[in-house]
Amino acid sequence: MSDGWLRTGDMARVENGRWFIVDRLKELIKVKGFQVAPAELEGLLLENPKVADVGVVGVVIQGGECPRAYVALKPGMTATKREIAEFVEKQTTRYKWLTGGVVFVDDIPKNPSGKILRKVLRDLAAKDSKL
Repeated sequence: MSDGWLRTGDMARVENGRWFIVDRLKELIKVKGFQVAPAELEGLLLENPKVADVGVVGVVIQGGECPRAYVALKPGMTATKREIAEFVEKQTTRYKWLTGGVVFVDDIPKNPSGKILRKVLRDLAAKDSKL
C-alpha cells in the first residue's frame, strides 16, 4: 500500500461512482503518448459477427508501438485484413487503429483458465518482423 492506495497493476476508470477494471498496466500499448488497452480493442472486435476470437498486442514499427490484432474467424466466415481494420477505424479514435496490422490465425493462444497468452502473440510478432 502506498499513500492509502493498493497498487495492483490494474488500470481502472470511474463512471457514476463505480470502478471498472479496464486492463493490466503492463499490457497497455503506448501509441504516441496515448495508452491503448488491448482488452478494449478485443471487446470491440468481438462485436464483429465474423470474429470468433481475438488477441491484441503492441508491436514496434519504426521505433513506435502500434496495436496488432491476431484474429480467429468463425467457421465458414471470410474477411480481409482491411475489413477488420476498418471495423475498428469506424468506431475508435485514430491512435487506437490497428496500425500494427491484422494477422489471421486458427486459434488465439490461451492458458487453461482462458487468459490470452500475450507473450506467445508478441513472440509471433517478433518472428514476423524478422521475415
